[in-house]
Amino acid sequence: MTQTLPTSVDVLLVGMGPVGATAANLLGRYGVRALVIDKSQEIFMAPRAIALDNEALRILQMAGLEDGAFATCAIPEVQMHSPMFGYYARAKTGRHIDEHPSLVTFYQPELEKVLRERVANYPCVQTALGMEIVGFSQDEYGVVAILSQGGKEFTVHARYLVGVDGANSFVRRHAGMTFEGKTFTQDWLVVDVLNAPTPINHVEFHCDPRRPTPHMPAPGNRQRWEFMLHPNETREQMEHPDTIKKLLKPWCDASKCNIERTAVYRFHARIVDRFSKGRVFLAGDAAHITPPFVGQGLVAGLRDVANLCWKLAWVVQDRAPQSILDSYDIERRPHARSIINLARLMGGLVMPRSYITAFFVHGFMWAMHRFPITRGLFEDLEIKPANRFMYGLFQRGRSSSKLVRGGQVPQGQVRSGHGAATIRSDDYLGNFPTLVGFGCDPTNVISLPLLAAWTSAGGTCLTLRSNGQSGLGRNSLEDATGTLVPGAAPVGWVAVIRPDRTVLHDGPLANVDTIIKESLELMGCTTPDNETPAIPVAR
Repeated sequence: MTQTLPTSVDVLLVGMGPVGATAANLLGRYGVRALVIDKSQEIFMAPRAIALDNEALRILQMAGLEDGAFATCAIPEVQMHSPMFGYYARAKTGRHIDEHPSLVTFYQPELEKVLRERVANYPCVQTALGMEIVGFSQDEYGVVAILSQGGKEFTVHARYLVGVDGANSFVRRHAGMTFEGKTFTQDWLVVDVLNAPTPINHVEFHCDPRRPTPHMPAPGNRQRWEFMLHPNETREQMEHPDTIKKLLKPWCDASKCNIERTAVYRFHARIVDRFSKGRVFLAGDAAHITPPFVGQGLVAGLRDVANLCWKLAWVVQDRAPQSILDSYDIERRPHARSIINLARLMGGLVMPRSYITAFFVHGFMWAMHRFPITRGLFEDLEIKPANRFMYGLFQRGRSSSKLVRGGQVPQGQVRSGHGAATIRSDDYLGNFPTLVGFGCDPTNVISLPLLAAWTSAGGTCLTLRSNGQSGLGRNSLEDATGTLVPGAAPVGWVAVIRPDRTVLHDGPLANVDTIIKESLELMGCTTPDNETPAIPVAR
């Protein structure tokens, strides 16, 4: 059955996997007129991605998903096991960062179902399933896309097109964007099992050169094993029930378990040469593919849309010029490449092919864990690249607070007063750039023309007070945990926070006029003494 489609939208999203569905929810929360299409009518029910970190959970919170919206398993640690050195290394993943567990596993079909259900809450976002894109062209005014469903073609005009259509992206290929990288020669068999008799609560990598095997739990009494194939082993051999039974024998009797999925796949490490071309943007696997060893494939895609969607919203709502969209590639591509490099490094630690290599690699890791100065690199995840930008849409330079411009503002618990219920601070930051006063009220100091320019550009203001601090008015919020005041910035500090929780600018309260003026100019917005703001993106 064909659908009635809008003839024009602000944003056309191609693909409604978890990244596309998250983007649709973000655009809905920002009030953007969007159409999201997917050539499949149904959610692919086999589990695929399995891991999310605290950053991904925070982005899903931004997209409107509360705790418990989908099931997760918190992972207290990741263990590395060698036949020569035993448990030679571990990563401690049991702590919470920014009010979320640092590592969880999940069931992807459930997450996709929830995200699709939530999209229906936004009248400005329309969904068309069973619809695929068969062509598009673009000019300085927008994109003309040709869509097809049931043999019938439709033409949709969009100001911007976002391809979130996976590793084999039609959008990427049709736009002529280069996909660089490497396909690993190793094939792996993934086995997802329901109701395995011996549950585990951690992730373990059995780094045996004979057959490296990651093993992890997932919600719904699920467990996953991944087995590296030898060069002479075929897909048909490895997916045969007898082979599965033999591989699982050290852990469980496969005949007494429900084998939910078996699939052989090959790892890839690729990234496009640029995340956008004109009015066409790529996100998720369409832009980069990450080997699974650090569980960052889906996380990287969620970072993409968190970064891109608010910028698209500000442009299509005429709050900022199109030039701010240049910062998407500048900010996201270097970090995505660093995550790919980390995954490749971890792959080398997991799957050495000879005992000689394994002895030196695992022995080196074993030794590093014996010395406090190097232990934290892996154990405390210090090896993981910080989600922090070197260049982009923020004021360059460092301030004297703990905040890092181009980095993430911490999230804590805030409340209206002592004894009141607490709520996560991101929920108060909301969907707009926010001027935050740390232990001070910047609206009492900022000049009225600048405050008017800030609010007309969509900016909001938030006053936080430290625990027990008084004198800031009934509309201020108390930091119940000290994470923000004084944990992130001292009393008397102000900062401009982007909707993706990136610090755009900060400084002492006395400089609030300069901070707001420079922030507006960075975002290309009109200031009282500058009706034609400069190009905003720092390079």
